[in-house]
Amino acid sequence: MGNSGSRVGQSFCSRFLPEEQAEIDRLFDALSSDKNSPNVSSKSFSLKALQNHVGEAVPLEMVTRLYDGMRRVDLTGKAKGPSENVSQEQFTASMSHLLKGNSEEKSLMIMKMISATEGPVKAREVQKFTEDLVGSVVHVLSHRQELRGWTGKEAPGPAPRVQVLAAQLLSEMKLQDGKRFLGPQWLDCDCDRAMIEDWVFRVPHVAIFLSVVIHKGFLVLCSSLDLTTLVPERQVDQGRGFESILDILSVMYINAHLPREQRHCWRLLFSSELHGHSFSQLCGHITHRGPCVAVLEDHDKHVFGGFASCSWEVKPQFQGDDRCFLFSICPSMAVYTHTGYNDHYMYLNHGQQTIPNGLGMGGQHNYFGLWVDVDFGKGHSRAKPTCTTYNSPQLSAQENFQFDKMEVWAVGDPSEEQLAKGNKSILDADPEAQALLEISGRSRHSEGLREIPDDE
Repeated sequence: MGNSGSRVGQSFCSRFLPEEQAEIDRLFDALSSDKNSPNVSSKSFSLKALQNHVGEAVPLEMVTRLYDGMRRVDLTGKAKGPSENVSQEQFTASMSHLLKGNSEEKSLMIMKMISATEGPVKAREVQKFTEDLVGSVVHVLSHRQELRGWTGKEAPGPAPRVQVLAAQLLSEMKLQDGKRFLGPQWLDCDCDRAMIEDWVFRVPHVAIFLSVVIHKGFLVLCSSLDLTTLVPERQVDQGRGFESILDILSVMYINAHLPREQRHCWRLLFSSELHGHSFSQLCGHITHRGPCVAVLEDHDKHVFGGFASCSWEVKPQFQGDDRCFLFSICPSMAVYTHTGYNDHYMYLNHGQQTIPNGLGMGGQHNYFGLWVDVDFGKGHSRAKPTCTTYNSPQLSAQENFQFDKMEVWAVGDPSEEQLAKGNKSILDADPEAQALLEISGRSRHSEGLREIPDDE
């Protein structure tokens, strides 16, 4: 059984290591010995056998796509159509292409999963495949209890997040004339093998999502799949019920754009739901806490935010560096990185009379790409035509928006210095506020009292 890769023929050689091939062979043996498929040769398996093995871990649409892709593999070059069932050679070749293959081999399998005919497929067929793939990832992670604290249920909004992320992935596809796939007007365009191969090469989520569905859906070679940088662990104070603005797809999308060393863990620093609608509370919870993601939802259900690559500090100058970015989650998903035009990455100010007080990212005073006003619950996204710092469009539904929900998540592991600073009173960082209290004859009631850090 361990040499099955050598029997596939001159045109194919399994990429699996010997111990991996042995596990693939054991899975084939289990599928081909399914007692509910009595009319199938012991050297092949049926769709029913694959469904029985996977159970409810993977949606039926994706199980069928994977099965059809496997039986359409032609290792001889002489087949006149798909085989009736999946042979061991077809199974090994398919799994090798999907889990270990290059973009050419993966694109071959994707084309076979989309259509039984050779040649180009319509963009609408690729769209349906992508939606099935994205939906399957959420389904299998939820079924296998691998959400790491996040919710797999659909977030409210004008369009389901599965469709929104699928549309974002498709928007990265280059059509034959070099233009991007940007909407329904392109759905009847032809997508040939070269276009799919280029798409798979440039958009890693396609291959990653396929591997998650197979590893966790089939429960095969699971040790070679590391979910920690795909799905960060969600950490919120124990005993506090909290439903985030973000669902698992939104988190995976944003997380993929963070520095790799910060992708494994998100710790809640501030939530307007838990900590109140207060700009002072926001400042007190997010300053000196390291890199973090801020996200909010306006009254029109637009969801957007930004990544701060450095600790927030209350000061009248811009801060941050070119790793910062702005993003949109709903109604569309997109990330907007620095343009190099200026260094107005981050801004946080409070208590000044001559310059704006609030939290901002990108643009300039009074014309930020994202602005949360000191009058908490109000903000703006003034980007006409785009934000100078990030090239982002208007993120909110209205230029001047109102919001009730805002969250800030620290990403990665905190340093000891950040933990210590996060454990201080806001008065410790503001000598002027201390002096004013002393002049007025008021005592510091917070002296000796400190909040327990959110991440303990």
